[in-house]
Amino acid sequence: MTYTSSTWAKNAGSQQAFITTYRAEDLDKLTARLKNGLGRSNYKPTEYEKVQAMVDAKRLQTALIGKKVKRTRCVAKEIKESDTLRQHRQVWSRECPRLQKAEAKAASELHNFMENIRPHGIEDTAIFSLKEYEVFLERDRMDFIMGTVQPVHQLKEDLSFRLEQEQKQGIGTPPADWEDVQHQVSCVKDQQDIITAKLQEEYCDLDKEIKYLDLEKYLPALDIMVNDSIPTEVLESDCPYPELKESLIQAFHSSSEIHQSRLQCLEEHLKRTDKYCGWCPDDHLRFHFTLSQYTQDIPNNRVLCMHMLQRVFPEKLKNDLLEHERALARQRFTQTQIKVLTQQWQQEQEELLAKALATLQEARDAYQEELELQRDRQHQQDICLRLRDKLQQWRSHQEEVAELQAAIAARQQEESEAILKREQEREAALRAHQKEKLRKFHLEQQRRREDLEQRDQERLAKLRSAMEEQARQDKERVLFRAEMLQRRLEAREACELERQREELERHNRLEALRNQVAVVAESDSDRMMGDTQSWRNRHINFKEIDIQKPLFGLYTYTDAQIVADPRLRVEQALRNAGLHHTQYAQEVLAHIKPPKPPRRDTKSEIQF
Repeated sequence: MTYTSSTWAKNAGSQQAFITTYRAEDLDKLTARLKNGLGRSNYKPTEYEKVQAMVDAKRLQTALIGKKVKRTRCVAKEIKESDTLRQHRQVWSRECPRLQKAEAKAASELHNFMENIRPHGIEDTAIFSLKEYEVFLERDRMDFIMGTVQPVHQLKEDLSFRLEQEQKQGIGTPPADWEDVQHQVSCVKDQQDIITAKLQEEYCDLDKEIKYLDLEKYLPALDIMVNDSIPTEVLESDCPYPELKESLIQAFHSSSEIHQSRLQCLEEHLKRTDKYCGWCPDDHLRFHFTLSQYTQDIPNNRVLCMHMLQRVFPEKLKNDLLEHERALARQRFTQTQIKVLTQQWQQEQEELLAKALATLQEARDAYQEELELQRDRQHQQDICLRLRDKLQQWRSHQEEVAELQAAIAARQQEESEAILKREQEREAALRAHQKEKLRKFHLEQQRRREDLEQRDQERLAKLRSAMEEQARQDKERVLFRAEMLQRRLEAREACELERQREELERHNRLEALRNQVAVVAESDSDRMMGDTQSWRNRHINFKEIDIQKPLFGLYTYTDAQIVADPRLRVEQALRNAGLHHTQYAQEVLAHIKPPKPPRRDTKSEIQF
């Protein structure tokens, strides 16, 4: 039994009610508390030092976790950077052989250029000194390598040798001349920077001089340019038909005009754009070289290419790099279009020339054929007179042969019709025999169905009588169970009244006991009846649980609803009789309707 706050309010009078709930087994503990009183010694003081230590431990743990996360991020960043650099090294390892091949190809092209270059005249004396200048440049290059590159390599080898010796000897402190070595290395670095700057200036000056020299005019034409004029083979050809020759010339003119207009449009579009797409030449060449390294066959080529471009051009934004790439792609596309259009023009000119020559040859052959035809026409007329007589004789023979073939075909047709008629009569007799057998089979099936229906009707009558008897027995059983239930309810009510009487007597005894042990001292109702701080801390998130309440709600049919369905009872009766697999059971269950009609949304419109 549970005593709530309203019960204690009635008994205590002016005292406030308990907010908490006490059960019957806690009454002894409550009586002891009332006897001993509720002093301050029962309150547990808050241990602030322990709480502070817990807070400091949590903060330290949080700081350690933050450091660990930061360290993990750094490691992940380093791993990602190393993986990217590894992929760049793979690309560069593929690029090195290609650059070596390109260097060899450029050297061979330069050699071919020097071999194929020819002066335009006697006054063009600068061409004769190019080979001598080439030898001079090669000698100057070797002197430059010996004076700048070789000392650096020697210094590198000396430093490597010194480091190996010190590592073998295990000297902890640096030697005395270590500062002199560092000073020497810094001096070499400064000298190399000065030499690099000087070479860059010379490179720029040489590039400008090469552009001003215009040496491209000495090179032999690599692409065969299409001639706009009419080929001499067509102009000087001997054509017996003047209209045909004029049409061929007009076809050459129209083809040249169409391709010239397209080529001029593309060249104007290419001239409107800058050669270096708005960048300086060095940056454009570096951009083009970097972009050519990362081809489509490289995995993740776009990300690697953009990463390398951002490393090469740190001052450029990503949008600027993408825009420059698009401009370079447009420029390449226009150049490719010009090249393709030139090739198409050349190919079309060649095809048109071949067709024109073939057409002219055909025209000459046709003219010769006409002349020969005029000569042969008279000879053919003489031959036709002789052939006409032979033709008349051949026609008479053909007519006789056709009459004989028609007579033979008529006799064959009559024989085939007779054979077909006999086949049809035989098939009709066979079909009549099969129809008679089918009629007898249907009569036998009808007799069997009637016998089966009669047996089913008799069985149904027996089942109905058995079901009526079972229903009568079920009704008597229900009445008996109702009487037994009424008796149990009356006995339960008597027990409940007895229990309430005993509970009232027990309550009176407890009340008398409380009056005997009542506290005489001055009462503090707020403190005695109020909740303690520890109790509040323990029950701040407490919610009273109803133990009698089921854990889960049931949304299904009850056993009474299932048993009330007549289909279940009929199916059980058929199963007990052993008829639930027969056609009769299916027909009976199909005609029984449920207690409540089903909802419209549960009906299926699928027809099986």
